[in-house]
This record gives sequence, structure tokens and C-alpha cells, in this order.
Amino acid sequence: MKRRAQQSSQTTAYDKAIALLARREHSARELKTKLEQRGLDKESSDAALVELRAKDFQSDDRFGEMLVRSRLEGGYGARWILAELRQHGIAEDNARAVIAAAEPDWPALAQRQLRRRYGSRKPANPVERNKRAAFLLRRGYDIATVTMVTRAEGFEDTADESE
Repeated sequence: MKRRAQQSSQTTAYDKAIALLARREHSARELKTKLEQRGLDKESSDAALVELRAKDFQSDDRFGEMLVRSRLEGGYGARWILAELRQHGIAEDNARAVIAAAEPDWPALAQRQLRRRYGSRKPANPVERNKRAAFLLRRGYDIATVTMVTRAEGFEDTADESE
């Protein structure tokens, strides 16, 4: 009787996991959390995850690739994406590899984000340029990329421009 209840619980966990995966990719950590939030016990959730991985229905690598593509399209930088992947239980080495495999052009992505947010107008003064730099930093771009993009945006603090 206990075995039958356990099997029924596994089927339920497996079925619920399949239903979640049918909507979108999930990391193993995220899927396990959702199953347990739905009242399934840890053992049945673990068993369902093992079976899903064995059938290649759940893959942290595939989830990472999907998340990286999505966040790159959304205009986020490497630091933001790394933090989000870690939050989903993806190891840092794997997260860095997935980001590198996407071969993002960080300066072009940052410039695109600035155009989306501020249009094509140039910053009027250093305060405006700093505001744009802070915006990119909050979106996870590294300081070197932010400096390069905001300096190339057309406002320089040089005496040559005033002549």
C-alpha cells in the first residue's frame, strides 16, 4: 500500500513537472522548489527530477542558454546574468561558459540599451553622462564597457571641444 502511494506521488510529481516544463525551461532548483510549493514531498520531487534529467526533459544547460538569450535580448550585462544564473542554481563555471558561448558584443548591447532609454540625443553634460553610466551599471555591465560606451557617446571633458 505504501509503495502504491509513493508511486502515485511520483507520478503526480512527474506529471506536474512535465506540465511546468511544457510552458518553459526550468532549472532543477526552480523546478524542485515549485514542486515542493505545490505540496509534493521532497522524495517524490527528487525522483521526478532524476527521471526528467534521464530523459533529457530537464537540463540546466538548456535552461542557462535560454535565460542568457532572453537577458541579452532584454539588454542586461554579464554581471546581472551571472547573478541570475547563480540564483537558479547554475554553477558559476557553467554560467560563465554559457554566457561566453553566446558570444555577446557587450559594447553594442550597451549602446543599444542607451538608445532605447535615451534615444539618439547626446548627453548634454557630465551629469547626464554619469546618469547614463549608472543606468548601465545597474543593468549589469562592467565598468570598462560602461566607460567605453559613455565616452564614445559623444560627450568628452576635453578642452578641444570648447575651441
